[in-house]
Amino acid sequence: MSGLSREPIILASGSFSRKAMLDAVGAAYEAIPADIDERGLEAEMSDSAPAEIAQALAAAKAAAVSAQHPAKIVLGSDSLVDVGGTRFDKPESREQAAEHLRSFSGQVMTLHSAAALAQGGQIMWVGGDFARLKFRELSDVFIETYLEAEWPEVAGCVGVFRIEAAGPHLFESIVGDQFTVLGMPLLQVMSALRDQGAIAS
Repeated sequence: MSGLSREPIILASGSFSRKAMLDAVGAAYEAIPADIDERGLEAEMSDSAPAEIAQALAAAKAAAVSAQHPAKIVLGSDSLVDVGGTRFDKPESREQAAEHLRSFSGQVMTLHSAAALAQGGQIMWVGGDFARLKFRELSDVFIETYLEAEWPEVAGCVGVFRIEAAGPHLFESIVGDQFTVLGMPLLQVMSALRDQGAIAS
């Protein structure tokens, strides 16, 4: 499948799931996580819609790494979750992860995933998508059992789940693209990379 990739890109993320998606489609890339103040940018955009914040974070990551590697196409990506009008970030501790899951119990989560491409420090493309995930009622006993199995792997996951691991235990239903749930609107990304000549068209 590597022949489908024409130009190596940089993935401005250390996310296992995003790397796995690029690996699966045969994209040649180097992962260089972006160093930006995500929480600061979110605070500046506190009145903006979650989808707009996710796209702004994806673009900021792509631009930051692109400034250091101007000759390469850089892919930035980000995900935000919204439950009942409240945005949730990655849990900072196992205790906070349990608090998040108690808040999610029986609720519908909207997961916004965004991506951006940059080159020479300039943003060339931004896209995004969303999925809706209905949590089942989660007992305290289940939450502790779940975190015993999944912590600390879910520490870096908004929504406190890995859909490719034990995450499906949390949900009654999921409506949306599987790649968006994994953390990146992959079909949109591939279309944008084809437009840039980075993968075969």
